Amino acid sequence: MDVVRAIEDNAAGLLMAMGAAGGGSQRDDERATWTIGGSPIDYHNAIVRATDVTVVAESLAELKKHGVPGTWHVGPSMPVRGPDLTAAGFVAAGAEPGMAARIADLQVPQPVPGLSLTRIGNDKDLAAWEATLGQGFGEGPREARWVASVYQQLGYGDPWQHYIGWLEGTPVATATVFLGAGVAGLYFVMTVPEVRRRGVGAAITYAALQHADVEYAVLGSSAAGQPVYEGLGFREHCQIEIYEWAG
Repeated sequence: MDVVRAIEDNAAGLLMAMGAAGGGSQRDDERATWTIGGSPIDYHNAIVRATDVTVVAESLAELKKHGVPGTWHVGPSMPVRGPDLTAAGFVAAGAEPGMAARIADLQVPQPVPGLSLTRIGNDKDLAAWEATLGQGFGEGPREARWVASVYQQLGYGDPWQHYIGWLEGTPVATATVFLGAGVAGLYFVMTVPEVRRRGVGAAITYAALQHADVEYAVLGSSAAGQPVYEGLGFREHCQIEIYEWAG
């Protein structure tokens, strides 16, 4: 398997599906793949593939047309590079390590007493997932509200698997697994601040991936999360550079 390409393609599939559910304008042709206009969150108005630099100006025009902020997700297969984007007004926002591991080879984490995991199966569960995610992920309640509204549109069956981690009956963690490009992509892994550094993130990551009937798991990590994933056996295979346009 081309692991690097799977990392790129799984993330692109998730972003395109979420953007479409949010009502975004979709483009997927021989020159570019993007979803723009379906989200108030810049990360989710995403350009995920381009074959030449002329697409940069076209993407900027589309962002302006919809009046939304947006991002380019520049992986190893992308011929458009940072200088092409900064010259057009995009700003470098850092890079996400693209990581992967064979699920069967993951290290079993230390157990967390009182922790359990349930899969989201209805709107009531999703509301609890949203409230939990909003306590510590990204742009907080604003982002959690949009993500939950999109997931409600997409439904609760495969390729979507959403999980809540419960500690002594209280929701404290979230995770989403997206099955695409032949792998399980891990997203929206978050532990509420009050119970961080107790092994909850590692435990829910491991438990969620046991339900994915594929060989590999992939993810784009934050700097804070990378040591946790490395402890489970994930290894960095590439960098996905993010360039933002604020609008």
